[in-house]
Amino acid sequence: MSLDDLTIERIETFAVALPTRRSFGVAGGAVTVAGRPSLRILVKVSADGVSGWGEATPIPAWTYETAESIVTTIDRYLAPAVTGRPAWDLDGVTSAFDRAINRGFSIGAPLAKSAVDVALHDLLSRAAGVPLGVLWGQRRTDRIGLGWIVSGQSPTEVADSVAEGRDLGYRAFKVKIGLHDEETDAAVVAAVRENAPGAALWVDANQAYTVPAALGMARRLDGLGVIAFEQPLPANDIGGLRRLRDASPIPVALDESLRHPADLATFIRLEAVDVAIAKVQRSGGLTLSRRLCSLAEDSGVRLMGSGLTDSDVGLAASLHLFAAYGIDTPVDLNGRQFIESPYAGPTVRIESGMAHVPDGPGLGVEVDEAVVRELAVDVLETRLTDSSKRPLTVADREPTRPPVPRHGLGTR
Repeated sequence: MSLDDLTIERIETFAVALPTRRSFGVAGGAVTVAGRPSLRILVKVSADGVSGWGEATPIPAWTYETAESIVTTIDRYLAPAVTGRPAWDLDGVTSAFDRAINRGFSIGAPLAKSAVDVALHDLLSRAAGVPLGVLWGQRRTDRIGLGWIVSGQSPTEVADSVAEGRDLGYRAFKVKIGLHDEETDAAVVAAVRENAPGAALWVDANQAYTVPAALGMARRLDGLGVIAFEQPLPANDIGGLRRLRDASPIPVALDESLRHPADLATFIRLEAVDVAIAKVQRSGGLTLSRRLCSLAEDSGVRLMGSGLTDSDVGLAASLHLFAAYGIDTPVDLNGRQFIESPYAGPTVRIESGMAHVPDGPGLGVEVDEAVVRELAVDVLETRLTDSSKRPLTVADREPTRPPVPRHGLGTR
């Protein structure tokens, strides 16, 4: 069957409760909590006997989409908008998505849109019998270096965390800051550098600072060999990011600010960005992410890569994107560090801190649908059960967040 014969017939959503390996937090709150399942939304798109899989990672601490909203957005809005359309028409699907859930200042339900978009890419390349990079005609590397995440720890705990990563072969470290007062945050970064003297090192504030506080932190970190200061200010503080970029001794990288390629175009015109972070789910999928990466490349803006604590489907999608653009700095694809993917058979291989870009058809992850269905829960109900059948309350699904310091006085 040729690709132009494929018509989208069915889109299914599965909210799966995945085992959590360790806790993880960002400036906005908890991402994973040890002992509690981590919810991910897997999406299956079927067309003429072929299927593909995508993933959405609901993290209310990072963005506004929840497991419940992703499921209902796909089931009630996105799926009806594209069912019956040609599966190959990714541009048309993107336009249909924007009519169904329109853009405001944000792209509009990017995680939900991304899951369907990624599943379509998986479907198309599986139908063609080739890896996704071959379908694109763009794959510049076969391996991507990963960063080990250090999050929310005091300086005295850093040595153990860094040692664990180094024992697994990681030679790059990303530190989440904005979790404590500025002095403690700086001390944590310094402790990572002390315990990993030759490693690539970058920091991510997840919008936690004001301009004066971010500049103060950048000056504290200057001299530690930090390669990027990721998202120090609120996503929409364009003027502040321009001022910070002019004064910061460390390159300013943007993540949450880049919801759409047009956002990157604005920051480029205003000379307010040093580094653009490519992130599949934040940008609504692979279609728009490729546009963003091409714009950065053509404009001379350095690219780095990141994910959303994805399980293996999302991990593979990001690897294909980053390999297509030859991103040669370590990337934050930290899913394996924090959660498990029991639904995946043959899948992404990680060795010594390096991820091998899958070379099987599609994304290169073989999804065991029977396991997916076993792991599936109804997120529209008020109670779930974990592997021990203990009832999970709403509070379990949305952990209570500790107070987060908003660094600097006044409005953000």
